[in-house]
Amino acid sequence: MFNKKNKLQHSVTLATMIMLSGLSVSAWADQYEDAAKKWAASEFKPSTLSDAEQLKELEWFIKAAEPFRGMDIKVVSETLTTHEYESKTLAKAFTEITGIKVTHDLLQEGDVIEKLQTAMQSDKSIYDGWVNDSDLIGTHFRYGKAMSLTDLMASPEGSKVTSPTLDLKDFIGTSFTTAPDGKLYQLPDQQFANLYWFRADWFERPDLKKKFKDKYGYELGVPVNWSAYEDIAKFFSEDVKEIDGKKVFGHMDYGKKDPSLGWRFTDAWFSMAGSGDKGLPNGLPVDEWGIRVEDCHPVGSSIPRGG
Repeated sequence: MFNKKNKLQHSVTLATMIMLSGLSVSAWADQYEDAAKKWAASEFKPSTLSDAEQLKELEWFIKAAEPFRGMDIKVVSETLTTHEYESKTLAKAFTEITGIKVTHDLLQEGDVIEKLQTAMQSDKSIYDGWVNDSDLIGTHFRYGKAMSLTDLMASPEGSKVTSPTLDLKDFIGTSFTTAPDGKLYQLPDQQFANLYWFRADWFERPDLKKKFKDKYGYELGVPVNWSAYEDIAKFFSEDVKEIDGKKVFGHMDYGKKDPSLGWRFTDAWFSMAGSGDKGLPNGLPVDEWGIRVEDCHPVGSSIPRGG
């Protein structure tokens, strides 16, 4: 038997559910927008973007995250100050703005490598994202276990979650994270910076330039190999000696005591020689260890350069 009263009750109930659903969606939207405004006004300052540009970018994240809300994502990196900030602050910000929970674990470097190796060998990964040294670009390329970011961003699904404001050219070091196939497998996240500076005003003085050219036979300028570096250091220390009544030196080192200084020299400082390398004895290109690489495989090394 048809009951008009029941029909009315069901209609009211349905309308109420729709209204509550609308309020719920609106409340959730407000929650993420409020979070975006909070982070943009506090932690994400200063910024090269205007307030409006920042909020527009964060609104894209809110919208793109809708299908993935409630998802848990796990990331791991070694314990460095940069990654501690990512783990404690940026992961929280991303979670609040998108509704996607990010857990960023911090481990010792050796443990990260061990877990990564286990994941590649077993085809089972407990992490969705790995922050690891760009030295592993060859490993990722050869093993074929890591997803190419180039392919991902170009795919129909990947393009939907690739920020339209992502500027790859703005990243320092993508040449180190690009494999021989020309594809990007890692996105530079943090780097160890070594500062190499010189007194340009000394190098531009006509009297010093002439004196240097007369002695060494080439122009005084920023060195591209270590023999030139030694010439310049000796020139200022032993020939110039004083500038404006003050004793000067051609080379000075400053560095905080740290075990990493050893490999900073071999991996970074000594690689300056590569700028003027003749490719002896194995040809070009060479890396900082004097090793020539073809298709991500070493084919020769030079003992004098440490390879």
